[in-house]
Amino acid sequence: MGEVVKRADPETDSPLAVSGLTVSYGEKPAVFSVDACFPSRSMSAIIGPNGAGKSTLLKAALGVIPPLSGEVLIYGAPIEKARDRIAYVPQRASVDWDFPTTVIDVVRMGLYRKVGLLGRLSGHMTAKARECLERVGMADFINRQIGQLSGGQQQRVFLARALAQDADLYLLDEPFAGVDAATERAIIDVLKLLKSEGKSVVCVHHDLSTVRDYFDHVFLINVRRIAEGPVGTTFTAENLNATYGGRLAATHIDELAIADSVS
Repeated sequence: MGEVVKRADPETDSPLAVSGLTVSYGEKPAVFSVDACFPSRSMSAIIGPNGAGKSTLLKAALGVIPPLSGEVLIYGAPIEKARDRIAYVPQRASVDWDFPTTVIDVVRMGLYRKVGLLGRLSGHMTAKARECLERVGMADFINRQIGQLSGGQQQRVFLARALAQDADLYLLDEPFAGVDAATERAIIDVLKLLKSEGKSVVCVHHDLSTVRDYFDHVFLINVRRIAEGPVGTTFTAENLNATYGGRLAATHIDELAIADSVS
C-alpha cells in the first residue's frame, strides 16, 4: 500500500482561526458569531467601518477581551498554549507615551518572554534588540525617550519590539494610522519580508486604497462576518457595499468596481 498523505486541516494549519466568536460591551455585541480562518504565510487585512469590531476581534483573539462564546485557535491550539508564537502591535493611541522609558528598553520588553520578567537579558539579546531597531530604521534613536519621538517613529519602535519576539504570527492594530508616508513604506517592507520568511501577518487596516498592494487575504466585518478570502476575489465593490453601506462614498465604490473590471 502507498503512503497515506495527511490532508491539510485549514483550522489546524491556520495561524488564527475563530469560530462562533461573540464579544459584547454591555448588552450590545461588538462582534457577533464570527467565523474566520486566516491563511498561513500571508498578509491579511481586517477591514470594516468604525465600530465594526475589528480591534475587538483582534483583542479577543489575543485573550485580552474575554468572549461571551466561541473558540480561538492559534495554529490549532488554544491561546494559552500558543501565546509565545504571537507578537502584537497595539494601536498607537492606546499607548501611554509619557511613560519614562527609552527606545532600546521598549524593544527589550519584547525579549522578556524568553527569560521571564525577573530574568536578566544577555548581551546577545541586547544586540538582537539593536538589530531589530536597525530593521525599522531607528538605530540612531536607541537612547531617546519614547515620548520624544514622532508618531511614525513610535510606531516603528513598537514594530521593532514585535520583531524582537521572533514570533510566527504578527497581529497589528492599525499600524499605518497617523504615520508619515516614509514610515508606512518602511513598515510594509518589514511586514512583507516577514511573510517571505514564512511568517503570518494579520492587520486591522483602514485605507482601502492600499489593500490590493499590501495584502493577499482580506476579512470584511461589520459586527458580523461579511466576507473573507483572497483579495483578488473578495475585495470587491459588492462586498464593500455590504460592509460599509452608506458609510462608504459611492465614488470610492465606483473606483473599486473599475479596478475589479481591470484586474
